[in-house]
Amino acid sequence: MNPRWLFEFPDPVSEVSARLVAAGVLAMALAALVFQQPWLIIVLALGFWARVLTGPKLSPLGLVVTKAITPRLPLKAKMVPGPPKRFAQGIGVVVTSVAALLFFGFGLSTWSYGLVGLLALFAFLESALAFCAGCQMFVLLMRLRVIPESACPECQNIWLRGRAASS
Repeated sequence: MNPRWLFEFPDPVSEVSARLVAAGVLAMALAALVFQQPWLIIVLALGFWARVLTGPKLSPLGLVVTKAITPRLPLKAKMVPGPPKRFAQGIGVVVTSVAALLFFGFGLSTWSYGLVGLLALFAFLESALAFCAGCQMFVLLMRLRVIPESACPECQNIWLRGRAASS
């Protein structure tokens, strides 16, 4: 078996699974905030690191969602491109890693919890409204040619597809 399989991110990705993972992130972020549990920031950061590096393969939340919850739901599968979702997970890595560093390294709890609150907001948008801000940023960076079009050929017309689906 080729060990590279571990570090492959799924493409395409189940939107239902992505939204359920976001709901799990939202629940953990809210728990960290409401109950003032900073150790959950580390759990969130480790989860984002696992998902950005391996998809759901090493993420307990990702595994529960993709292997146990999503297959049992009576929902029609909607597949979306993987690269924007991985980019969004990468933003989660940055936000939670900085939040953990601010809290545990510098004692800046207000700033740390502020970042966790921002993460909760974007997790809510993804889980409840299917709005992935990181995905939209990915597409915008493609339009600005910061990210090459070859990174996600399916993404080139993502905004046009969204307009066509809503009309």
